[in-house]
Amino acid sequence: MIRLEGVSHRYGERVVLRDVDLQLAERRVAVIGANGSGKSTLARLLNGLVLPSEGRVLVDGHDTRRDGAAVRRLVGFVFTDPDAQIVMPTVAEDIAFSLRRAGLDRAERERRVADVLSRFGLAEHADQPAHLLSGGQKQLLALAAVLVTEPSVLVCDEPTTLLDLRNAARVSELLAGLPQQLVLVTHHLDLVESYERVLVVDQGRIVNDGPPRDAVAAYRALSVASTG
Repeated sequence: MIRLEGVSHRYGERVVLRDVDLQLAERRVAVIGANGSGKSTLARLLNGLVLPSEGRVLVDGHDTRRDGAAVRRLVGFVFTDPDAQIVMPTVAEDIAFSLRRAGLDRAERERRVADVLSRFGLAEHADQPAHLLSGGQKQLLALAAVLVTEPSVLVCDEPTTLLDLRNAARVSELLAGLPQQLVLVTHHLDLVESYERVLVVDQGRIVNDGPPRDAVAAYRALSVASTG
C-alpha cells in the first residue's frame, strides 16, 4: 500500500504538486497528463527520489522522508532514459551492481544475474559494453537491473517514450506480465486500457481518478480545452 497524505511539492517558488491525497493498492495504476503537469514529480515521490515539501508519502508504513533506504528496497524506479541508470561497463556487471548491498553470497548473486539476463533476452550480451546496446536493449537492461533486486513495487516514468514501436511493444509486454505492483507514467494512452486505475494530473492536481475509459476521456477533454 502506498499512501500520499496532503502532499505538495515545489521547486523553489514553483509549485508542481498541490494537496495530493492518494491510496494506491491496485496492481496496475497508470498516470497520464501533459508535459509539465507534475506526473513525473508524483512518480519520483513514490520511492523517495523526491521528498514532499508538505505532507508525507508512506510505503507499507515507511515514510520516504525518514525511511528512505527501506522504501527504495520496496519500490524500484525506471527512468525514461536508460542511460541515466547504466553505471557499470558491461551488461552483467550493471545488473550485479544492483545487488551490492543485498547481503547475498556470490553464488546467489550470480544465479539472480543469470536468471534476469535470460528473462530479458540479454544473456548473449552479458559481457558486452552496456552503453553500446540498442535503445530497446538498454531499456531492458534498466528494467533487469531494477527487477533483479525483487522490489514489491515498480514505478516506470515513460519507459517507452524513446523507443521505436517494436521495442516499445516488447517493453510494454514485459511490464504487463510482472507480478509486482506497477505504477506507469505514460503518454501512450493505448497502454493504459488494461489498467485497473488511471490518474489524470493537470497543473499539479489529480483531476480525474478512475477506470481507463473515463480517465482517458477526461484527459482528452482537457487537451481539447487547453488548445481551444
